[in-house]
Amino acid sequence: MNDWLKKLTEQARALWSKWTITQKLILGGIVLAAIVAVFVLFRVSSAPTMVRLLGTPIKSEDELRLITSRLDSEGIAYQVGEGNVLLVKDEKTSMRARGILIREDLIPKGTDPWAIFDMERWTITDFERNVNLRRAITQAVTNHIEALDDVDKANVSIVMPQKELFQADQKPVTASVILFPKPGSDLVQNRKKIEGIQKILKFAIEGLADENIAITDQGGNILNDFANLADFDRLEKTKREQKLVQELETQYRAKVLQSLQQIYTTDRVRDLNIKIDMDMSKKFVKTEEFYPVTIKPRNPRSPYDDSVITPSVTRSKVETTTEWQGTGFNPEGPAGAEGQTPPAYKDLQNMQGKMTQKSTTQNEEINKRNIDEERSPSIQRVTVSVNIDGVWRWKYDPKGRLQVLPQGGIDRDYQAIPGDELKQAQSLIQDAIGYNRDRGDSVTVQNIRFDRSGQFKNEDAEYFRKQQLNQVILYSLIGLAVLMIAFIVFRIFSREIERRRRIQEEKRAIEQSMLRENAIRQAEEQNIEVSMSVEERKRLELQEHAINMAKEHPEDVAQLIRTWIREE
Repeated sequence: MNDWLKKLTEQARALWSKWTITQKLILGGIVLAAIVAVFVLFRVSSAPTMVRLLGTPIKSEDELRLITSRLDSEGIAYQVGEGNVLLVKDEKTSMRARGILIREDLIPKGTDPWAIFDMERWTITDFERNVNLRRAITQAVTNHIEALDDVDKANVSIVMPQKELFQADQKPVTASVILFPKPGSDLVQNRKKIEGIQKILKFAIEGLADENIAITDQGGNILNDFANLADFDRLEKTKREQKLVQELETQYRAKVLQSLQQIYTTDRVRDLNIKIDMDMSKKFVKTEEFYPVTIKPRNPRSPYDDSVITPSVTRSKVETTTEWQGTGFNPEGPAGAEGQTPPAYKDLQNMQGKMTQKSTTQNEEINKRNIDEERSPSIQRVTVSVNIDGVWRWKYDPKGRLQVLPQGGIDRDYQAIPGDELKQAQSLIQDAIGYNRDRGDSVTVQNIRFDRSGQFKNEDAEYFRKQQLNQVILYSLIGLAVLMIAFIVFRIFSREIERRRRIQEEKRAIEQSMLRENAIRQAEEQNIEVSMSVEERKRLELQEHAINMAKEHPEDVAQLIRTWIREE
């Protein structure tokens, strides 16, 4: 490492010595510029980057808690400084957060958003102040609206008339906004978001009323005409109701299909039809009920109902008896004048009479119950229909071979589902959907054959393809076995022929060698010089060596010969 540094230093010195003064000055300028840039970067990075969300501290802890909770739900990072001052990372985030707080009515009371007007200058007139105020309000409102996620651009125009002496002559403050939604945004159809933008305008502009606000899209369509949106609200409500019914049907369908497909497999239970009728009306029901009094409740351990119930209980009872006895009173006219009583009643005036009158007043108490309930959307009727396919099985003959139709297909037998099993499946579905006969629920389970001609055609083709492949493999194995046997027989015959040829050649070589040796011996015995080649001498020496070895170690030579014979 030290050698490398030394080498690098030497190269730098050599290069520095070769440079001209101009090149050295350029290098010095570059180094100085880099040092200045690093210094500026450190100064800029060390400067605070957080900006205030609101111009004034938040005094109430409850308001601070509500604002921080809303910022957390929107995923906006913030810090709480000294004196409950909220800080965010940049101005864009601050505008977006302020727009959300204004829309949700979370701006603390006493907050002054127009800090720009705190500095007074002697050269500014009242007219200029009004113009600057209107421009500042317009710009602030524009920034707030454009900070929303659904708004790409907004054009805001505010008219603030001069104040008149009489209120009757005062013209209202008006505002018009043209919104350019972002692609894929539901701003135009979302009424809640339009109301939020309208609130931003009302809170930002003093004296602005709802009827003096016009919010349109880039096509000129009025978006805040809420009075004429009754039909739109009705359609939205209908869509929500239909979506609720569809979600409920999906839940029921998934529950029933899961239970049936686990029993009959997915292929046999492919689909299920379910229809739910719901009452979406909102009802307030007030009911007054009168019911009997239970003197003795039913004993749950008793096999029969032993309760004692009476329609009412006597609270008070008053009995009155009146008896009267004597003659009747027949009034006459004035003294000296005959009365007006008819002759028939005059004959009865001296008769005795008796009367007895009895009256009973009894107060009865009964149970009374007042019920006030609010009925939300409820299910009126549930209908379910499902088809379960039977089982197709292949036919086999008594020998266990698969039966094939004359047309070439596999013979199959269809086994339908028994009626008891269909009833069990129907009971399973009824329990899954909360079957209620009183409200008209209906559950239908049928066993109808599916059209499986295409499936059977593919199965037959696959089966016969496998059979054909098995036959090809079998015939290939037989042919390979025949070839191997033929090769082995050919190999045996070729080796036998080769062995016999080699034996004949060895025999001829031995005979020729013996003839030559005899000739050599005879020549030696007769003292005749015989010229021998080098190969013949080596062969002769090897032969003599083998003969000597056989005489000295006959067992080893015999073992060697056995080994040769075995290899052959």
